[in-house]
Amino acid sequence: MERAEAEAIYAQGRETVVAVLLALSARIEAQDAQIARLATRVEELERRLGRNSQNSSLPPSHDPPSAPARKRASGSRRKQGGQPGHPGHGRPLQPLAKVDRLVEHWPERCPCGHPFAEHEREPDGDPVRHQVCELPPIAVELIEYRLQRLRCPGCGRKTRAQLPAGVPAGAFGPRLEAAIATLSVRNRISRRDLVELVEELFGCSISTGTVEAILTRTAAAVDPVYEHLLAHIRSGQAVNIDETGWRLRGRKRTLWGVLTPLAAVFRVAPDRHQREAKALLGEGFQGIACSDRWWAYDHLAPERRQLCWSHLVRDFTAHSEGLAAQKEFGERGLEIAGRLFEAWQQFRETGDRGQLRQRISPLKDELRALLEQAARKSTKTKYHRRFANNLLNRWPALWTFTLVDGVEPTNNHAERGLRGAVIYRKLSLGSQSEQGEQTIERLLSVSQTCRLQRRPLFAYLAELLTASARGNPIPPLARTR
Repeated sequence: MERAEAEAIYAQGRETVVAVLLALSARIEAQDAQIARLATRVEELERRLGRNSQNSSLPPSHDPPSAPARKRASGSRRKQGGQPGHPGHGRPLQPLAKVDRLVEHWPERCPCGHPFAEHEREPDGDPVRHQVCELPPIAVELIEYRLQRLRCPGCGRKTRAQLPAGVPAGAFGPRLEAAIATLSVRNRISRRDLVELVEELFGCSISTGTVEAILTRTAAAVDPVYEHLLAHIRSGQAVNIDETGWRLRGRKRTLWGVLTPLAAVFRVAPDRHQREAKALLGEGFQGIACSDRWWAYDHLAPERRQLCWSHLVRDFTAHSEGLAAQKEFGERGLEIAGRLFEAWQQFRETGDRGQLRQRISPLKDELRALLEQAARKSTKTKYHRRFANNLLNRWPALWTFTLVDGVEPTNNHAERGLRGAVIYRKLSLGSQSEQGEQTIERLLSVSQTCRLQRRPLFAYLAELLTASARGNPIPPLARTR
């Protein structure tokens, strides 16, 4: 405001001056409020901009170029490869009983020039053995079943023979269909590449539609196995559960996965809502669920949960990159988490649960004091105050692994189990129909379960499809040990 303008206002009287000052005061207050909102917005944007795989749930593939390099274990300063004195791991020779074809070779001439005659071939010592593994020429076996007709001499009606039990009604046998399903789901080969591969390897001509039909039939045969796996999961003592994105004709969906040490079940659902977690685990689930802090799992009592400490390490890392009290909070949280994982590693070596609880007990006291202190802070530190209150409300879920056998302090088992499904989604872009969703969730469940059990997927699918064609009982897959 210029001096002349101020003098003019003053000359108009006291009431005018007061009104102008009040207007200026209100304007300043509004500007201060706007500045506070913008500062909060800038702080939030800076926090989002600094997110990476080390301080959030983002995968490493989403890390920006500015993200810090991932920490690697310090090297031993030794050269790569086998070290002096290290026992070799060469390929051993197979016993003669496993050799399919034996080929004898004899020297033709001595270095002195003497040619060996046929009657001089008398072995002098053991031969040098050299074994070669080779594929025989591969081709599918084309079998034609001729169903003859006979006319009844009595009534004159024609009767046609029926296919014997075990002969598939379709054009492809169970082993070929099992191979196609394995290559598609386990090895993640596209439909078009599968058409070329089957033609080149097996000499069998198929189409992309045939591949899809084979996968659909395989999933239908797997359906009772899937239901059995689901019942096994719901009755488990401890499970790991997680969710990731999926696509249906380009629209967002969610792929849920729940795993035990020897079984896995995947389910495609509309979203990440709590109702989907309930539908997967079942209303009567009584086991322990290890997961992250996503609110969809809050219907479970904290005593029946185990929060993932790997996720908490990322959260503490994010807070340690803040300022002042938030930075100190994050650094102390990381130090407590580091000691917790040291105690867990020692427990895995010794199996002494009493010693584990003894080492964890002071960490519980330290963390509780840290969280309660953070929960009393002012609104300037709302991010780690909110995080602290969240952990305090779920406090028993931080320590279940110290009490229950089979429960670990991380949810790595579920994240590793979902990794193959995520790669499949990235390559296939998800599903194009609801039937396709049902097909892939069943095939992924069987594939991951076989992997957990160290069981060949191709051999199991071939056995299952053969039993399905013959009308025999379906071979079980769920097991407890």
